[in-house]
Amino acid sequence: QVQLVESGGGLVQAGGSLRLSCAVSGSAFSSYAMGWFRQAPGKEREFVAGIKRSGGGTTYAESVKGRFTISRDNAQNTVYLQMNSLKPEDTAVYYCAANRALVIRTWATADYWGQGTQVTVSS
Repeated sequence: QVQLVESGGGLVQAGGSLRLSCAVSGSAFSSYAMGWFRQAPGKEREFVAGIKRSGGGTTYAESVKGRFTISRDNAQNTVYLQMNSLKPEDTAVYYCAANRALVIRTWATADYWGQGTQVTVSS
């Protein structure tokens, strides 16, 4: 059973930073592509960032490029999302997800996901 547990969310002022973490149970972490998604109230869940199994390739939504950085530590079974220059429109519940493909870009392709962590950015 694979479990994903997000942490690091909270309340921050616009322009501030947060670092989200997602700890993954099990020994096959390096075989999963990992991604971060978010869902704001009244909106559909959207892709934020993804990282390949090897960690050698990353992709980002246009809205977060240059501000967010996804990374992974395969020794610690953890994926991170460093969020800088936060904006009120970044307010959402952030979810990490995993699949066994090379990359993950859509929620529909996720094999596993966490319960989410709330990020609130005040203006």
